[in-house]
Amino acid sequence: MANKMLAAFNVSQKTTDLVFGNFSYLLFLGFLGIVYIANSHFAEKNVRGIQQVQKEIKELKWEYTSIKSETMYKSMQSQMDASLEPVGLDLENKGPKVILVK
Repeated sequence: MANKMLAAFNVSQKTTDLVFGNFSYLLFLGFLGIVYIANSHFAEKNVRGIQQVQKEIKELKWEYTSIKSETMYKSMQSQMDASLEPVGLDLENKGPKVILVK
């Protein structure tokens, strides 16, 4: 049956011996191809993850800047006066007290 297949494909015995003689090398090349494809998929997955983390970092940075500016605005003395007025507290606008050491 093998002779019929060889005759059908017009392949000589020398060619088949060459292919089967280097079969382990061909398997090794196939294995390297699979490793190469797997490595590229792994690298693409890592790149997508890095981009997602960079996007999250950018959003958190915007949130930090927003909260920081809001805190700075609310910590101004005029805003503190306005927020403490309904409670009944009053900040005197006399300025800082000077301590003299004799």
